Amino acid sequence: MPGGWGVVWRRRAGPHFYSNINSAQSPLLYVRSNVAGGSDIPGHAPAIGVAYATRVPAETEVRELSTAQFVATLDTLTWIYGHAMAAPAGELPGRLAIMQRHAGNPGFRAVVTSPEAPAGPVGFAYGFHGSPGQWWHDVVHATLSADRGSATASWWLGDCFEVAEVHVHPGHQGRGAGRAMMHRLAAGLAERTAVLSTPDGHTRARRLYRSLGFGTLLPVLSFPGAGSAYAIMGAVLPLPGTRSVAPRSASPSRR
Repeated sequence: MPGGWGVVWRRRAGPHFYSNINSAQSPLLYVRSNVAGGSDIPGHAPAIGVAYATRVPAETEVRELSTAQFVATLDTLTWIYGHAMAAPAGELPGRLAIMQRHAGNPGFRAVVTSPEAPAGPVGFAYGFHGSPGQWWHDVVHATLSADRGSATASWWLGDCFEVAEVHVHPGHQGRGAGRAMMHRLAAGLAERTAVLSTPDGHTRARRLYRSLGFGTLLPVLSFPGAGSAYAIMGAVLPLPGTRSVAPRSASPSRR
């Protein structure tokens, strides 16, 4: 396993599910055993000295966008993405096109955060129901199946909400905006799990996701055509601090 990664699991009653040491509901999760500054185990608080925001200033607003509003705001959201990811300008038109395509997926939901009106957004997050036929879903499902088995992959990805993007402009990071957007985005979701990818490393985003109940499903994954390595993380819904709803009928496939 890559540097310091270990696996901790136990078999549940039933055909092929495994559970993390802190959850009797979810199949196998990776658990870091020697991470400076925090644990990848859901529900474990980061060690002293690891700082991330836990509250949102009163003047910060988080609101949900309709699909039409999201598409109409894409220029601004792509600008935020570029600054948050330090992305080359030449990559931004392609990113805008991907985000516009994602807006057509069933179950699409988007939120933005902004200082007190009338200021424009300084952060955004969105996601949708993950389904076979979607590029990210298929790559992650195939890799997770090969690494942990098809039963584990199906449990995590068979009824999931894919958190596709979460970004806050660097000038407004560290104030709880990411946490507030994740809570709003996940509130009331009917899916069994939420899944996402985040750049590998000891990042502020990674610590935030761990504090929200996400554990590591795959410690390192390099997507085809992408130079950077990513960690794949998942959480059982509802997230801590959000409400759940009754299960719904199966969502249609994307694309």
